[in-house]
Amino acid sequence: MQLSGYDKAASGRLDATFAALADPTRRALLARLLQGEASVTELAAPFHMSQPAISKHLKVLERAGLVSRARDAQRRPVKAEPKPLAEAAGWLEAYRRTLERRFERLDALLDELQSRPAKPPPRPPTRRPGARRPHRS
Repeated sequence: MQLSGYDKAASGRLDATFAALADPTRRALLARLLQGEASVTELAAPFHMSQPAISKHLKVLERAGLVSRARDAQRRPVKAEPKPLAEAAGWLEAYRRTLERRFERLDALLDELQSRPAKPPPRPPTRRPGARRPHRS
């Protein structure tokens, strides 16, 4: 079944982006890299982790396309790549707009219901004097 507006390749990229961002260490690394490129040693400094552990996190970010590594003589700086974040933000924005429209319709309905005069509650049926109750078996 093909869903309207559903692109498997884009979905795979979004899956990889959100999976990479699911870890707080990777989010912190990415936040640091958004300030500018850095070496693995510089990235590892604020964490209580080994450089190999930081490198594993960077590989997840790299597979998701969120970071890239360059070669600069002896140094291999890591830098943030904005495209996957922009795709994720666009996907989230589409859902935000949809939900916003739904909430606006719900607000309008609530306003309409509140502006209507209140109806008295229905009265229970009255029995005629001398009427017998229905027989229950």
